[in-house]
Amino acid sequence: MKSHYSGYLTQRGSAIIYMVMAIIILSASAGILFFKAKQPPQAVQEMKMSTGTPIASVLPEVTVYKTATCGCCSKWITHLQNEGFNVVAYDRDDMNTIKQDAGLQPEFASCHTAFVDGYVIEGHVPASDIKRLLTEKPQVLGLTAPGMPQKSPGMQPEGLAPEGYDVLAFDKAGQSQVFTSY
Repeated sequence: MKSHYSGYLTQRGSAIIYMVMAIIILSASAGILFFKAKQPPQAVQEMKMSTGTPIASVLPEVTVYKTATCGCCSKWITHLQNEGFNVVAYDRDDMNTIKQDAGLQPEFASCHTAFVDGYVIEGHVPASDIKRLLTEKPQVLGLTAPGMPQKSPGMQPEGLAPEGYDVLAFDKAGQSQVFTSY
């Protein structure tokens, strides 16, 4: 014969089991929501190039050297990032040394110097030209937009088309040719 007290314990034990299960389920749900919130938005996850390969896995990292006070350099970096590049930037006071070490002739100089996949990128070269360079892989040292063209990425508001200057491809001997004319 069951006592009234043992029925109470059975009911209480069942209630405790249900409470523990509810806590586990709520914790698991909260964890799923937390980790899902840490993922990039679906649009970013689905962003793919025409090949179907995610952009981040296609474009190599760009290393940029610039002075700490160069605002247009920072805007050019933003332009590259908006076009899918991962950029690492370093503020330097010895830009002439960096340019000389890169094999850059003075007539090709601009305010910042970048390196990507073995190429030198000097100045306000549009991201589209860098992507073309990386696709075609010509036998050149790099690309340059000599000086600081006023209607180039970083020098004008983001999203406006480049206009009124040439991007040059140059080699180690200092020879150049027009890569793109804007």
